[in-house]
Amino acid sequence: DVELYAMTLFDLGEYSRAAHVLNGSFGQINPPRNDLNPIGIYLRAFSLYLEGERRKEEQVTELRDPLERTALYNSNLPRLEADLHRAKELGNLDAFGLYAYGVVLKGLRGTKRAPLDTAHEMLIQSILKYPFNWSAWLDLGDLCVEDPSIDQEVERALQPISGHWMYHFFCVHVFIENKANENAIAIIEKLAHGNSAEIDGELESGFFVQSAYLQSQLAMAYYDVRDYDSAHEHFLALSEREPYRLDHMDAFSNVLYVKDQNVALSHLAHRSVTVDKYRPETCIIVGNYYSSKGRHEKAVQYFQRALKLNRNYLSAWTLLGHEYIEMKNTAAAIEAYRRAVDISDREYRAWYGLGQTYEIMNMLLHALFYFRKAAALHPHDARMWCAIGGCLLGLDRRGDAEKSYERAVSLGDGEGIATRKLAELYREDGDEEKAAKCYLRHLELRYHSQLPGQFTEAEALLYLAYYYRDNLEYDAAILCATRLEDYPGPEKEQGKGLLRDVR
Repeated sequence: DVELYAMTLFDLGEYSRAAHVLNGSFGQINPPRNDLNPIGIYLRAFSLYLEGERRKEEQVTELRDPLERTALYNSNLPRLEADLHRAKELGNLDAFGLYAYGVVLKGLRGTKRAPLDTAHEMLIQSILKYPFNWSAWLDLGDLCVEDPSIDQEVERALQPISGHWMYHFFCVHVFIENKANENAIAIIEKLAHGNSAEIDGELESGFFVQSAYLQSQLAMAYYDVRDYDSAHEHFLALSEREPYRLDHMDAFSNVLYVKDQNVALSHLAHRSVTVDKYRPETCIIVGNYYSSKGRHEKAVQYFQRALKLNRNYLSAWTLLGHEYIEMKNTAAAIEAYRRAVDISDREYRAWYGLGQTYEIMNMLLHALFYFRKAAALHPHDARMWCAIGGCLLGLDRRGDAEKSYERAVSLGDGEGIATRKLAELYREDGDEEKAAKCYLRHLELRYHSQLPGQFTEAEALLYLAYYYRDNLEYDAAILCATRLEDYPGPEKEQGKGLLRDVR
């Protein structure tokens, strides 16, 4: 049987041979056999697609110019598009053939060629015929993220299966990619802990309670909104339930790194190496471990190893950039961050890293451009607006800087950077009341976050002590001055002097 033989070759990765059996040949693409059934059409098309992708990857590794790398595309796509369009018109494409057609059309996006059909329409048709092909959902999700204008069309077209659990998995994926993490968390909670019958009448209640995938997505959503405690809780539960799982464990290592849990990070690194030392995720985990120890050269080696295993590993490029920043190698950091945004221009961490690098180089206009890119992708992160405010202040644009810092304060400003900067600006403007409010807010944030920052706290307490004294609020002034006794430095002595004056 020709299709079975071709399928065997396909499973072995012999894509050219599989296509040749189905009337293709190495070096050129002949038309498909006339007697091919839908399975044969799919196998031939996807074999040629994967063979073209393999050749493209080989060419990419030989090119040094980023523009040339970006311009490369799968040379088999134009002919495949013509063949699959013809097969669709004849009604010879099943769900998987339509999926292959959608993948081909997706690959042609950004080229000068004008396809006769659109990628998202073909993927939708494929999903409606067979909703269990997760690869089709993922490709459709990529298109929705890249082009939000098709969201409503996709939602309308998928209405017939809007109660299907795969549709809700898809919504979770798209929400997380679009940083709508609260929506993703709500759906996951309903799927995992609610009544599953509300989502798909064919499922029993609590069907997804033990879903490792949903728990990993929940952890990723919390990680993305920087709720590291909740992310840690879910990653830890997932890790304990499936100790040999490496998927998403690289993100878990990031959480452990941020929370300074070096012992747990060490255990995770050791276990990952035991499970599979040549997985890219393992290399990231070990790299994070060495970075936490301040061994940045060793961390770079492991991040580079991850990239040898997967050249398009987005977080590896970003983390590599961070390490180069620590090593004061700004040129290498810029290259790493640029490679990250070449892979995905929605990677806000890489844009933010580029901004930090140019800020270090005192190229504030460049830094401002990249910080704004990061803020556009992650507008609810106070750090982005603090960074923008710092650049604007350096460019003597005080009014715009104040607006940026105020935006950061409205978003939480957990580290207290914006509140302190705003207080300083208000002091310079002579607006003592606003400055006092900012310093009060700053102290509240420092207290709740428990971050080190004695100097900024002492500065705030000293200003508030004088402010309350001048406004005849002596009890509050005494309280602030008394608290200054817990801090070293000149503020302590000034606080003692103020206490004597008040008493």
